[in-house]
Amino acid sequence: MLIVGGGPAGLAAAIRLSQLQKQQGGGALAIAVIEKAREAGAHTLSGAVLDTSTLRDLIPDFLQRGAPLASAVREDRVFFLTQTGQIPFPIIPPPLRNHGNYIVSLSALVTWLAGQAEAEGVDIFTGFAGQDVLMDGARVIGVRTGDRGVNRHGEPKSTFEAGVDIKAQVTIFCDGVRGNLTKQLGHLVPLVPGAAPPQFAVGVKELWEVPKGRVAAGTVMHTLGYPLRQHEFGGAFIYAMPDGLISLGLVVGLDYKDPLFDPHAAFNRLKQHPFMRNLLEGGQMIRYGAKALPEGGWNTIPRIHMDGGLVAGDAAGFMNSMRLKGIHLAMRSGMLAGEAAFEAIRAGDTSAAGLARYQDKIDASPVRAELFPVRNVHQAFGYGLLPGVMFSGLALLTRGWWVSDLHGHPGHTRMQTIEAFYGSAGAPADATPIAPADRGLIFDKPTSVHFAGTAHEEDQPPHLHVQTDVCHTICGPEYGHPCIRFCPAHVYEVITDAGGSRLQINASNCVHCKTCDIMDPYQVITWVPPEGGGGPQYNGM
Repeated sequence: MLIVGGGPAGLAAAIRLSQLQKQQGGGALAIAVIEKAREAGAHTLSGAVLDTSTLRDLIPDFLQRGAPLASAVREDRVFFLTQTGQIPFPIIPPPLRNHGNYIVSLSALVTWLAGQAEAEGVDIFTGFAGQDVLMDGARVIGVRTGDRGVNRHGEPKSTFEAGVDIKAQVTIFCDGVRGNLTKQLGHLVPLVPGAAPPQFAVGVKELWEVPKGRVAAGTVMHTLGYPLRQHEFGGAFIYAMPDGLISLGLVVGLDYKDPLFDPHAAFNRLKQHPFMRNLLEGGQMIRYGAKALPEGGWNTIPRIHMDGGLVAGDAAGFMNSMRLKGIHLAMRSGMLAGEAAFEAIRAGDTSAAGLARYQDKIDASPVRAELFPVRNVHQAFGYGLLPGVMFSGLALLTRGWWVSDLHGHPGHTRMQTIEAFYGSAGAPADATPIAPADRGLIFDKPTSVHFAGTAHEEDQPPHLHVQTDVCHTICGPEYGHPCIRFCPAHVYEVITDAGGSRLQINASNCVHCKTCDIMDPYQVITWVPPEGGGGPQYNGM
């Protein structure tokens, strides 16, 4: 039994498989998890407020086992930010009420879950990136891991280790948002018949230490409005933990129209708002990260079962953007995938028909009950902030009923050219203001990357495959090289020298957020895993 990805979904699947084997006996079932990060939890990033309903079903005594839950939620606040002030919501919308939930470091939670899985007898192999899906005709038979010790020219170094083929009766793909293997599956098997186009957001997050007592631990704050404009989807979050730790972030829909929009710059403008500045004054930023989020909802979830394979977690799109939560849904889908795989193996039928019980389990579970009523909410925000808010309220009243489902669009198709968005005169000089970095409150992208702990072997093949001829001849003139803005890690840079302008790719800066793979208007950027073990180090995030 092979599970690709050691995040919440993958580890939940592994633990559930081990539990079933111990409960029901039968032949020994080897369970292996491969994870591209150098240690469990290193690449895991979220806000995060955890709905513990799934964790309670998976590990009922999680509190006694010392699950790292930073603080129980004690207060919810929601604000609409103007450019200089804030308007509190008189009533907290039901989806943003967090009584009974916990503020957590998802990285710490995943590290703990990995320990629970290993105690159950699961083998976890960190530092191994799944590079290719192994197929036998239309059947998934496993995964090939990437070679290690290859130089940038593709030649073996003295440390060369060839990738290995890992074969399994069933492979569960939990490779995260825009997972490279799940993306491959979309080309190899009919993964998405009838599904609406996937839609995404990017979250930019910092972890701060502020004077103790400034914000009570357990306080959860969400904001709408500034620094985003009416046609841009998203909002900010502030989660207070013990000892003066604060998680602060901005989530932006990756379906904005302005080609010069920069999520990282918008995040810095957010921190200059008086409300945020007062919150952070006298503190220091200690961690940074960014990650894409699957926000399209129920109608964008692809076919999640095939011959020999299942898809779970963020890779399939199990997230409730209205509640700003997906960890419990990822874990639930992982548990159900584990159950379906176990039953199929015992029945001797791991075909698509035999594994179809996974979809049946999802449909009969709290996953569908939670996601189906809000299936059109993200799409409604495509018409603007006010229509989106109004539709969200209507969805709550009608439990999701509407005359017909709203049809979303892939985010990269919504981005307009500079001329289309700004007119024939082009963008004004102050179209996308970028605050000067002071490295106290405002940080430039290279400095932020330092706080992400990102490290890659420099002499390795590039893991960002870019058709640069399109960048120079079409995308640059039409869109102004949007990759240098939508990337939150300064991976893409336009260099001007005696030979003219060229796009430089600083692949070692990459924090694995996948934004470039999602948002490039010509879809000429493909993200593939770097050498196993490379990437960010999100301890405490």
